[in-house]
Amino acid sequence: MKSKSVLMRQSFWWVALVWMGFMASAQRPEKPSASDIYHQIEKLNFLGNVLYVAAHPDDENTRLIAYLANHVHARTGYLSLTRGDGGQNLIGPELRELLGVIRTQELIEARKIDGGEQYFTRANDFGFSKNPTETLAIWDKEQVLSDMVWVIRQFRPDIIINRFDHRSLGTTHGHHTASAQLALEAFDLSAAAAAFPEQLAFTQLWQPKRIYFNTSWWFYGSREKFEKADKSNLTSFDIGVFYPYNGKSNQEIAALSRSCHQSQGFGNTGTRGSEMEYLEWLKGDKPVASSNLFEGIDTTWNRLPEGKPIGELLEGVQKSFNFNNPAASLPDLVKAYTLIQQLSDPFWREQKSEEIKRIIAACAGLYVEAVADTQETTPGSTLGVKVEAINRSTAAIQLTRIETYPPTPVEWNNVVLPYNQAKTHSFSWTLPANYPYTAPYYLEESASLGMYTVAALTRRGKPDVERPTSVTFTFSVLGVAIPYTKKVVYKYNDDVKGEVYQPLDIVPAVTSTLKDKVMIFPKSKARDVQVVVKAGKDNITGTVRVEVPASWKITPESIPFSLQRKGETSTLTFTLTPPKEASEAVVQSVVTLGEATYSWDKVDIQYPHIYKQMVLKPATAKAIKLDIKTNDEKIGYIMGAGDEVPTSLQQMGYSVTLLQPESMTAQTLEAFDVVITGIRAYNVVNALAYKQALLLDFVKNGKTLIVQYNTLDDFVTKDFAPYPIKISRDRVTEETAEVRFLQPNHRIMTSPNKLTAADFKGWKQEQGLYYPSEWDRQYTALLSANDTGEKPKDGALLVATYGKGTYIYTGLSFFRELPEGVPGAYRLLANLISAGK
Repeated sequence: MKSKSVLMRQSFWWVALVWMGFMASAQRPEKPSASDIYHQIEKLNFLGNVLYVAAHPDDENTRLIAYLANHVHARTGYLSLTRGDGGQNLIGPELRELLGVIRTQELIEARKIDGGEQYFTRANDFGFSKNPTETLAIWDKEQVLSDMVWVIRQFRPDIIINRFDHRSLGTTHGHHTASAQLALEAFDLSAAAAAFPEQLAFTQLWQPKRIYFNTSWWFYGSREKFEKADKSNLTSFDIGVFYPYNGKSNQEIAALSRSCHQSQGFGNTGTRGSEMEYLEWLKGDKPVASSNLFEGIDTTWNRLPEGKPIGELLEGVQKSFNFNNPAASLPDLVKAYTLIQQLSDPFWREQKSEEIKRIIAACAGLYVEAVADTQETTPGSTLGVKVEAINRSTAAIQLTRIETYPPTPVEWNNVVLPYNQAKTHSFSWTLPANYPYTAPYYLEESASLGMYTVAALTRRGKPDVERPTSVTFTFSVLGVAIPYTKKVVYKYNDDVKGEVYQPLDIVPAVTSTLKDKVMIFPKSKARDVQVVVKAGKDNITGTVRVEVPASWKITPESIPFSLQRKGETSTLTFTLTPPKEASEAVVQSVVTLGEATYSWDKVDIQYPHIYKQMVLKPATAKAIKLDIKTNDEKIGYIMGAGDEVPTSLQQMGYSVTLLQPESMTAQTLEAFDVVITGIRAYNVVNALAYKQALLLDFVKNGKTLIVQYNTLDDFVTKDFAPYPIKISRDRVTEETAEVRFLQPNHRIMTSPNKLTAADFKGWKQEQGLYYPSEWDRQYTALLSANDTGEKPKDGALLVATYGKGTYIYTGLSFFRELPEGVPGAYRLLANLISAGK
């Protein structure tokens, strides 16, 4: 999708301002306490920046980030090279780019808690990588380096901290090691004029002072080895501080931040008390002191040629701050703001302007917001907006004007704001007809396996969705003009949750969804294809057609529809006939309104711990005429961490019932031939601890139990299998790795489908993960594969007879392959299901 937005490019300092405003924006207005304000003043008086670097969401050391941001008062950023798109999802079925959207928002929420800021590169998390060589063969190294240098030049860190060891080749995730190696290169390149010179139209060269590796005893193998190790290159300090202003220890704040990673199941309990952190110096100026991270770096206002009078003024503000009357600081704060505007260094001028503006508003109790009358609107539509401003101090404050982006005339100027009297104004705002849709900017263009595509340099590195719709309020505060820009949001009152804020989304006039994303045709028989059409605005009338390749047949040619209200849907049914021969087809729904056509599928992602997200994807599905035989088994499915396997089973023609383990009985299980447990079920479904005996009896009595992969996390029961199995971290990450049949004549390999090597072609991201490394001799291993240079791994698929039935354990990634429409995965799963026949 091509971006319709046009990014104004006036100077690199304007770009820097946009970056800082972008990082500071939030949906819910800030309502800081006096203690919060004092903490912000402390940060205002510290001029030092730290950038933490790692590969994924969850890699960051939240204890250290919280310590640097809240105790040291440094501006602290986390640069995650990827958005975690290649991982698993513990809270829902979203995978790949949709999971990346969730994990992006989880990181943003985490930074709101620990006080850091969030950045990314264009690197795509393509899945587990066993060494940095493989990683950098899939990532575009120059593009990732370019993004890292861009962030360094924009953020200007004095100190860079690597989460991982650049020397640990092959001992950890390849992305981890690569992130550390690239950070060391970027440390030098950011100051080199010959490196990525196109960036210098928007920013300046920057040389960080030093770079560290955030080590710990874990990297040494044990606490004992760490205690004996040479620590002459280590800087150490106690991060177990207590913050009286919020009543929490640093570790408690870090645990709250860490717990935002809900899609990864990283809920964390905070601790209290002394705790040491260690940094190994790698490059740059080597510090002498063992505990001063910023040794040799002036972090006071004296760092700037014109900074001394500002520092003296703000030091007085900090010393005399009145917690009962923060507004008493306004005169000196406004004077300091005026002096900051005169700084010759644009970077610090813009950064500290934003910080002090927030403090001035907080001290004045100045509440400002712009609220739309709808959560979704379309380009060209008229939006109702209500703005509110209130001054809850006795200071002389006047709203002199408001301006909008995109521009529209608003007559509400020179409004005096008396003490504690809310002023509101409502106006209508017609958006341009070509206004851009809301979408994650990095998904607007086609991506490769290793990289997202972001053509505009100035968009790279930003964490969040771009929502330019905003209102700028200019206030006269004690006679000084100070502007505040607020994103337009939507809010409503929920009977249970109370006030709820959501972002304003710009959506297409109509979207459509092919109800089944993968359609399996085991025979040449036609089947229904349902298209759900959703109105993005009131009163739309049009037609829908479904486009298919010439060898497939779709009827009718088109179907008319009419929707009267925004949000209303209509389901239209077409008939799709496959060719006689095996074939795969991309099926696309196209909606026509007048002369305009739309082929967007709108995916809404809503979880309580993140803001509502909207992703626009092409309205396509995959149709497969498959050479597959199935029997008529009735399947009970126990959901684990979340997957779409049950939907795929229904596509294959099976009768599938979702089972609730809590209510399972021997009698309810009698209705099924096969029970399948979802991914990580024995890690997350507590009821299996006391229902597993039922499942094993189910097998003993002649039925089939198929258990999909579980991780090394705590099992709810050690008896998840009838005979001993030891789960390991073994996996085959190369989806093209040769698969060898250990028992080619076994019934699972031959019936009802004769499996061949071709059934393992076209697998996505990985063959499988968390394979058993040891198992009882009662099991038969059926498959063997390995990544390049490694020993064979035979634990992908184990089968055993137990009593009269069949038990199967598999680490194969069916949860990825089936939604991707991989034919061989469907054929193999059909054989597993029929294993007891």
